[in-house]
Amino acid sequence: MSFLEELQRRRTFGIISHPDAGKTTLTEKLLLFGGAINEAGAVKNNKIKKGATSDFMEIERQRGISVATSVLAFNYKDKKINILDTPGHKDFAEDTFRTLTAVDSVIVVIDVAKGVEEQTEKLVSVCRMRKIPIIVFINKLDREGKDAFDLLDEVEQKLGLRVTPLSFPIGMGYDFKGIYNIWEKKLNIFDGDIKQTISEGIEFTDINNPELDTIVGEKHANDLREELEMVEGIYPKFNKQEYLKGDLQPVFFGSALNNFGVKELLDCFIEIAPEPQPKMADIRLVDSKETKMTGFVFKIHANMDPKHRDRLAFVKIVSGTFKRNTNYLHVKLNKKMKFSSPNAFFAEKKEIVDQSFPGDIVGLHDTGNFRIGDTLTEGEILNFKGIPSFSPEHFRYINNADPMKSKQLAKGIDQLMDEGVAQLFILNLNGRKVIGTVGALQFEVIQYRLEHEYGAKCTYENLNMHKVCWVEPTDEKNTEFAEFKRVKQRYLAKDKKGQLVFLADSSFTIDMTQNKYPSVKLHFTSEFK
Repeated sequence: MSFLEELQRRRTFGIISHPDAGKTTLTEKLLLFGGAINEAGAVKNNKIKKGATSDFMEIERQRGISVATSVLAFNYKDKKINILDTPGHKDFAEDTFRTLTAVDSVIVVIDVAKGVEEQTEKLVSVCRMRKIPIIVFINKLDREGKDAFDLLDEVEQKLGLRVTPLSFPIGMGYDFKGIYNIWEKKLNIFDGDIKQTISEGIEFTDINNPELDTIVGEKHANDLREELEMVEGIYPKFNKQEYLKGDLQPVFFGSALNNFGVKELLDCFIEIAPEPQPKMADIRLVDSKETKMTGFVFKIHANMDPKHRDRLAFVKIVSGTFKRNTNYLHVKLNKKMKFSSPNAFFAEKKEIVDQSFPGDIVGLHDTGNFRIGDTLTEGEILNFKGIPSFSPEHFRYINNADPMKSKQLAKGIDQLMDEGVAQLFILNLNGRKVIGTVGALQFEVIQYRLEHEYGAKCTYENLNMHKVCWVEPTDEKNTEFAEFKRVKQRYLAKDKKGQLVFLADSSFTIDMTQNKYPSVKLHFTSEFK
């Protein structure tokens, strides 16, 4: 198969939602339809010891939530699909934001009973800002929930989307009969007794056909006809170009747990979703059709297999063909590197691949050379943009609870910070280490992983801080800068890259500091260079 054919069959997308909307379950069912797994894991049922395929960290299995982005791949109808299943919990949003830099489109999962929730709003606003094509999947239709039209209104108003339904439910909850697939003009009937069987889909080019009354009952048939007439009158017709530009969002209804509506979503997705897209670098736009390889690290994961202490850097291939045992330039280190065992992913299962194409995610074994945002090329000096570190909102001093294990603790902190799960700041005044996270649950994850993956124990002390500000480097001879460093020395620290940061205890302090030292520039993300 030629390079362009390989490129055109790739689809790389992320699944985002508020926690518990059924995102990981949907991922499982997509894999099931793709033939990648034979049986889906029950995510929430602890009696079944087998967790969801995408939740491979021990802490995820215990708590029933995703705390790290998983990368999964499968083939479906001659398309190579790469799924990035992201954490829904707000405490792990930073991982999700970074993952959105590596996807070409997203599927947003919404719970039919809860509607649009806070975390969904935040993530969708990032997608809209980046013009990422979005498909909406309204989940859990086998439960009682909001009216379909009310939900569509809510999606439009709260998320600022312009929607067009491509399937529509017949009933809901105990009264749920099935789904009319507008995209393929087919009717799928839900068998509530068995809860898992789906009719193959009866073609209905004419919904006025009296056969519809026999299949779903006269009342449901009439309701469906009325509702479809309203859909046609209210919502714009689906237009693929508008969808690809991020100006129109198709909506599907279903129940991922019961495999219902998932195949319709997948069949439509592979037809309309974009192939690998160009990506902006600091000096130019890199087209995915270029033959020279470029890629960037959007995630690092230590100890994917705790027995082997392996650390993987996840690289999204942007252009060209990534080949095994070929020299590539690590731009930041200005160093040529080659990789003997690049991995492709299927949750825990990894396999060595000889070549990967744009849109693919490759796992590279790393001994500490990579940081999030690093670029690999065939020699060109460029860096991909838009992979910042955010200013943390929770801060604690970290202390060693076992002096015999100080080396293990140092190594553990070092590697976990490289993953981007949290940020490390070392105070200039006394060298104490401060951990900053976007969410409080991260501290628990760090403590758990330090103990179970590195054999090190830590304790925390509260630190009342409001925000971290990165200080833009300025001329050391600048008297104002020197004065700022002298007066604020108690609140100055270095981040893991050695950049100067200012730990501010309130927004008032930040305003006062900026007024007093106008030439000292403060930033809330580290990506200002």
